[in-house]
Amino acid sequence: MNKQSHSVFNLVVIVAALGYFVDIYDLLLFGIIRVKSLTSLGLDATQVRDSGEYIISIQMAGLLIGGIIWGVMGDKKGRLSVLFGSIILYSIANIANGFVQTVNQYALVRFIAGIGLAGELGAGITLVSESLPKNKRGIGTSLVSGLGLVGAVVAFFISKKFDWRICYFIGGGLGLLLLLLRVSVFESGMFKQIKGSKVSRGNFLMFFNNARRFKKYLICILIGLPTWYVIGVLVSFSKEFASKENLNISGTVDPGEAIMYAYAAISVGGILIGLISQWLKSRKKALYIFYAITAIFMVLFFMQKDGTAAQMYFICAGLGFGTGFWAIFVTMGAEQFGTNLRATAATTIPNMVRGSLPLIIILFKSLRGSYDYVTAAWITGAIIMAITIVAASFSEETFHKDLNYVEE
Repeated sequence: MNKQSHSVFNLVVIVAALGYFVDIYDLLLFGIIRVKSLTSLGLDATQVRDSGEYIISIQMAGLLIGGIIWGVMGDKKGRLSVLFGSIILYSIANIANGFVQTVNQYALVRFIAGIGLAGELGAGITLVSESLPKNKRGIGTSLVSGLGLVGAVVAFFISKKFDWRICYFIGGGLGLLLLLLRVSVFESGMFKQIKGSKVSRGNFLMFFNNARRFKKYLICILIGLPTWYVIGVLVSFSKEFASKENLNISGTVDPGEAIMYAYAAISVGGILIGLISQWLKSRKKALYIFYAITAIFMVLFFMQKDGTAAQMYFICAGLGFGTGFWAIFVTMGAEQFGTNLRATAATTIPNMVRGSLPLIIILFKSLRGSYDYVTAAWITGAIIMAITIVAASFSEETFHKDLNYVEE
């Protein structure tokens, strides 16, 4: 480990944060311009809602598949191979997205983009975790997450200035520019140490062939579930929740603006939870604090009947702040496993959570057959929070854990 790597603001952290910035810009752009882009393709309000659910589900399925591909590659070929390969794929896909003419074309390109986007966060967090001493690890990864999440805010403001197709071109261009910075980043020292050994690296099946390891892996996924329920359902479809038939919110609610406020707050929450974790010397205690904040704002979200658009945006920001626990959740995933499986874990775990969104939407839609839109949503949320809190109670505290070991 070189001298520079001991600083929280080293080149690895800065480039990882910029990479995640571009990743989040591209990942959230569809949610921000969903209504505008689908309306321009000739869809009515109902089709915009249904096609939006379909496309975002397809995008998340791509993230799920990509998470496995890039995770395995990160442990077999190195962390940098993922950072280069994934960014090339999602940059090209986003440029192609500017040319789509139909919903199916849109879904296909978002699927490919999803595969590409899946590699960015996990590889970056793994590289940062392995390049910093354990007493600074949580702060470093929180900075990557917190600063990177500002990408959604930038995507919102760009969407207000440019046509939705140009927004995708800009995202692709930003990704290609990032490749120039990547050239100066060095491979993880821990990975180099095991590269020449005979230890099995990037074997995805190792998460399932050992009961203890499988339990840890499953818990790591379940503790992150509320993030994409909040973003993928409540915030992304805030316009539909605000309608007269549902919460009867006065004023126009723009889902893109709701996402912007949510992610601005997630960015703050992501950095703050790293500092709180450092202060408490515990990942789990910080996690519970932010779960409580998320739960409080979920209740407020469903209690805002006859409220205002400004109130909706404030609550979306509160939800975002609470789900700032994403930073610690991803860090915990990286810290749970040995160097030969760390990239696979850190990449697949957040993408398994992202990939759970289609299942969450299926649950939400099935409940809509028996309940109204709002009731179905809060029941879905209650189920998810219950699962997450139980899973968190079984999770391992990793604050003081030494990462220089391998999985047998």
